[in-house]
Amino acid sequence: MRRTDQRRAATFALYQQDLTGRPLGDVLPRDSRPFTGALAHAVDDHREELDELIERHAEGWTLDRIAPLERNILRVALYELLHREDVPAEVAIDEAIEAAKELCGADAPGFVNGILGAVYRESGVASR
Repeated sequence: MRRTDQRRAATFALYQQDLTGRPLGDVLPRDSRPFTGALAHAVDDHREELDELIERHAEGWTLDRIAPLERNILRVALYELLHREDVPAEVAIDEAIEAAKELCGADAPGFVNGILGAVYRESGVASR
């Protein structure tokens, strides 16, 4: 299974957790790869930090107004951007934009790109 597919599986599990309130372990696919589970749990562990970044950069939007799937695409990308040195920033951003294009509304890719770009510029990730 490609990393892209594993990121999507982690995103969907986080999305389901958001909607149902069920524990992450209950919504992760039983046949998920170790990378999928590790990514989903890491994002969940950093949720507060990631949500603060999303809210700060989503001008005029509260976290609750952002569609749950977009919110979780952003969380996964931000986690990888800030905490996974083995994932190039461009890959984290591009994967999130592609997921938003395929899975969300017409405005989602630009919204996702705007938030990720702002965090990227602010964080100094480009210098690593």
